Amino acid sequence: VTVSQKNAVSKAKEYLNVEAFSHDGLIDQLVYDQFSTADATYGADNSGGDWNAEAAKKAQEYMSTESFSRDGLIAQLEYDKFTPDQATYGANAVGL
Repeated sequence: VTVSQKNAVSKAKEYLNVEAFSHDGLIDQLVYDQFSTADATYGADNSGGDWNAEAAKKAQEYMSTESFSRDGLIAQLEYDKFTPDQATYGANAVGL
């Protein structure tokens, strides 16, 4: 494991402690933070993220500030790069 990979894991965990991310959304954020795609992927893969739980958390974040239909929330979560199954899980978790 390289220093950059360790740093990517650490940064990924920091992000997940503050905000909900999908796996691929977290990779995008780490790439934005100047990690290589390979290191960002390693960081997301080793962050300990529970992607269903992250989808539920993100769904709750959205529902606390906006009103969504079920399909609208699922579409928004998919836009945030959650898988269709994860997005559906998130919508179910908030009662839609």
